[in-house]
Amino acid sequence: MMRIGIVDTTFARFDMGRAAIDELMTHATDIKAVRRTVPGVKDLPVACKLLIEREGCEMVMALGMPGPEPIDKMCAHEASTGLIQTQLMTNTHIIEVFVHADEAESQEELAKLAEKRTREHAYNVFLLLKHPERLTEMAGTGQRQGWKDEGPLGKGDLKRAKGKGVGKVGQDAAKHGSAEAKTATAVDGVVHRG
Repeated sequence: MMRIGIVDTTFARFDMGRAAIDELMTHATDIKAVRRTVPGVKDLPVACKLLIEREGCEMVMALGMPGPEPIDKMCAHEASTGLIQTQLMTNTHIIEVFVHADEAESQEELAKLAEKRTREHAYNVFLLLKHPERLTEMAGTGQRQGWKDEGPLGKGDLKRAKGKGVGKVGQDAAKHGSAEAKTATAVDGVVHRG
């Protein structure tokens, strides 16, 4: 049985942990959710690390709802940096699911966003563990968790990009005189040096 860590916070105004576990259980019966709750988002990285190293979790969801103030945004950034570092230290995916308190216009919209984003990321966890090829099939499709999907760029977007010739990287570098950069060109959106 696969063990999935779920770490949420008391600071959040929505029970994101419940939504994540409920969604995971709708897709797989051979998953055991191991839930821990911490005070705030800066406590998430160590809780995730403990679930991986001591509880044997194969993947963890880190759930938080940072507030709207500048200090809250700074704390969210620090927590995110800590989660990335924890992933690298443990070679384990930690799916960060943050819903910022100022992302929605009303309390009702914020609750719906928290529910939807949490569930969609929980489904991503299921796919990463059980069907990673399905994520590959969705590459480049503009998926957005919690909001309406953006969709892929259209052929018209690619034609407009190709019509501009040398990409911005090549233009900037050529303007500054780099011999290597003077030969940089963009083909199909990729910078080639030659």
